Amino acid sequence: MIPTPRQILLTLLALVATVLLFEYSDLNLFVQDRLYDFASGHWRVDRDEPVARFFFYDGIKKLYVGFVLALLATLLFFFRSRWLRAYRRGLVVVLLACILVPLAVGELKAQTNVPCPKSLQRYGGPFPHVTLLHRWPDGTCPSEVQRCYPAGHASGGFALMSLFFLFRDPRRRRIALAAAVAVGWTIGIYKMAIGDHFLGHTAVSMVLAWLLIQGIAYVVMVRDSARARPQAETLPVLPQVASGE
Repeated sequence: MIPTPRQILLTLLALVATVLLFEYSDLNLFVQDRLYDFASGHWRVDRDEPVARFFFYDGIKKLYVGFVLALLATLLFFFRSRWLRAYRRGLVVVLLACILVPLAVGELKAQTNVPCPKSLQRYGGPFPHVTLLHRWPDGTCPSEVQRCYPAGHASGGFALMSLFFLFRDPRRRRIALAAAVAVGWTIGIYKMAIGDHFLGHTAVSMVLAWLLIQGIAYVVMVRDSARARPQAETLPVLPQVASGE
C-alpha cells in the first residue's frame, strides 16, 4: 500500500490542528496538574525509581537500538534472498523510519526551545510557561536551550507505526499500528508522569511521526515501483507474422 499525496496532506493538516489545539487551550496544564502533587511538590512517578526507569526508559531504549541493528543486518546480509523479497520494501521503510523519525524529532527539540513541565514555576521550577507559539518573556530566556518539545523518547515508539507498511494483510496492519501506538503512548505517559513532557508534546510527536513515515513510504515505494516498470516495458515484442507468408 502506497500512501497517496492526499493522505499525506491530510496528516499534515492533522499535525497543524494538533499543534494549535494544545497551543490555544489549557489541555496540557489540565492533564499535567493531575500528574503533580502540589502538596508534596513531587510528580506521581519518581524518575529515580529503578524498575519503572528500566522498563520505560533505559531498557526500552536498548531494545529499540537492538531492533534497529537487527533490521539493518537483515537487510544487508539477506537483501536479495527470496524469502525476504515480499517484505523488502516494507523493511526498508521501517528501518528508515526508525532512524529518521527520532533524528527529526531530536533536531526539532533543539530548535523549539520549550521547557519541560518539571522546569516550570507552576511545578516548582525556575521558568515561566512557554510554548511553541507563546515565547519567553523578556529577560527570562535561559542561555541553555530547553529541549522538551516535541517528545523525543516516545518518538521511537511511534516510529514503529511504520510496521503498518510491512504487511499486506489489513488485519496485520491494524495490529502493527495499534501495537506501535500503544508502545509510544506507554513511554509518553511515563515521561509525562515524571514531569518531562506535556500531553501535547507526545501527541505532536505521534502525528509528526506518522507524517514522516508516510513520506518515507511514499518515496521508497514509488521509487521501487518506477524501477520495476521499465523492466516490464523493455520486454522484447515479437513481430506478428501475417498469414499466408
